[in-house]
Amino acid sequence: MKAVRFLEVGRPAEIVDLPKPTPAPGEVLVRIAGAGVCHSDLHVLDEGIGIAGPFTLGHENAGWIAALGEGVTGWKEGDPVAVYGPWGCGACHTCQTSAENYCERHATIPTYGGGLGSDGGMAEYMIVPSARLLVPLGKLDPVTTAPLSDAALTPYHAIKTALPLLTPDATVLVLGVGGLGHMAVQILRALTPARLIAGDIDDVKLSHARELGATHTINTREKTATEEIRDLVGQRGVTVALDFVGAQATIDIAASVVGRNSRLSIVGLAGGTLHYAANNPPYGTQVTVPYWGSRTELMEVIALAQSGRIKATVETFPLEQANDVYQRLRDGKIQGRAILIP
Repeated sequence: MKAVRFLEVGRPAEIVDLPKPTPAPGEVLVRIAGAGVCHSDLHVLDEGIGIAGPFTLGHENAGWIAALGEGVTGWKEGDPVAVYGPWGCGACHTCQTSAENYCERHATIPTYGGGLGSDGGMAEYMIVPSARLLVPLGKLDPVTTAPLSDAALTPYHAIKTALPLLTPDATVLVLGVGGLGHMAVQILRALTPARLIAGDIDDVKLSHARELGATHTINTREKTATEEIRDLVGQRGVTVALDFVGAQATIDIAASVVGRNSRLSIVGLAGGTLHYAANNPPYGTQVTVPYWGSRTELMEVIALAQSGRIKATVETFPLEQANDVYQRLRDGKIQGRAILIP
């Protein structure tokens, strides 16, 4: 089978032929319908994650069950499934609550999950080590719903914990309207009555945000961006700021526009640093660094998609074009989420 492989830091991914895997006892073989292409893949390729290659990329996956290892029950071949991405130990306190994204034993596990240390879904088939990591898709198309397992789950997790603050008189700011940000806009519109401001440096993505329900849009490349946001929110400031970029510029904007008793969530991994001084960010600000989401939250995300409240904007490409797609992602030329199809 064809697979997109990470070999070592600084080298492009390579498309190679590998044997079709066979599930061991307790494992599940998934025939991949689509694998999302994420900025995290670029971190793996360009900077590394502390785990040596080779392994198959792709941590945002959906498909159909192709074979069940001995002892797996409750599933059958052909079932459409999403693969939960962060693989924990499955036994600690947080894993038992389905929050494997915060596994207490993460430091002793030699992988973050499929595509992040273990073989992922940018291949024709993928081994999932336990059926607990599968979530049924029902009638959703596995090709176009692959992004739900990260591009939707990650912002959903960040938003869900902030919901008590998102009252009808509150304002939420979304910075970065890419793969995660465009899903965040839809999730916020589905779950909250708060006013929604979207910020990005790309006018095309800002137009997309307005189509998805953003109340106001701000081009954050402009020097006046911070003042424009402050003019909109007044003295109360932004109640919840969600930074899906994580660059110094976006972190600085978020920190300067949130009000007191607010929340600033830094989701993006672009290398910025949040600086702290007295009342800056303002007193009462909760600063969070959320990571992915829980398995039950993925079930909730899928339910939102099944109800028609959220839908990923996708561009599909054959697996063989993986490196071209990665370059388009680097250049900011992907609208929504790119999906590789084996």
